[in-house]
Amino acid sequence: MSDAAPAASGNEPAVRELRLVVTADDYEEALHFYRDVLGLTERGAFASPGGRVTILEAGRATLEITDPGNAAFIDEVEVGRRVAGHIRVAFQVDDSTATTAALAAAGAEVVAEPVRTPWNSLNSRLEAPGALQLTLFTELGEEQ
Repeated sequence: MSDAAPAASGNEPAVRELRLVVTADDYEEALHFYRDVLGLTERGAFASPGGRVTILEAGRATLEITDPGNAAFIDEVEVGRRVAGHIRVAFQVDDSTATTAALAAAGAEVVAEPVRTPWNSLNSRLEAPGALQLTLFTELGEEQ
C-alpha cells in the first residue's frame, strides 16, 4: 500500500469522473451501438475541424485493477478460456441475457452467452464496435 496522499484534501475525492475514450474507425456504427442499442444517454456532442466526439453517460464508474492470474480466472468463468486483452469494459445491466441478444443483433460478436458466476452475477462477453471487449453483468442477489 502506498503512503502517497490523495490529490484532494478533506472528504472531497481527487477524481471527479472516469472517462473511457474510444477511438472508433466507424464512428456512426459505434455511436449507434452504444447510444441507441445499449442505451447510454448522450451528454454532449462536439465537432472539430477533422472529426466528431460524443460523450455518453454510463452510470457510475469504477476502475477495476486485476493481476494476470485473476484476469485469467474471470475469462475462464465467463468464457471458458483466456480471451480478454489489456482492457475490458464491463456494464451492469438489468437483464444481461436480453441485452446480449440486443447487442448481438446490432452487430456485436457474442464470445460467450450469459453464465452464472461464483460472485453471483449473470455475465456475458462480447466483441463490440470500437474494438472493445465487453462484459455485461446482472447482479443476481441471494434470492435467485
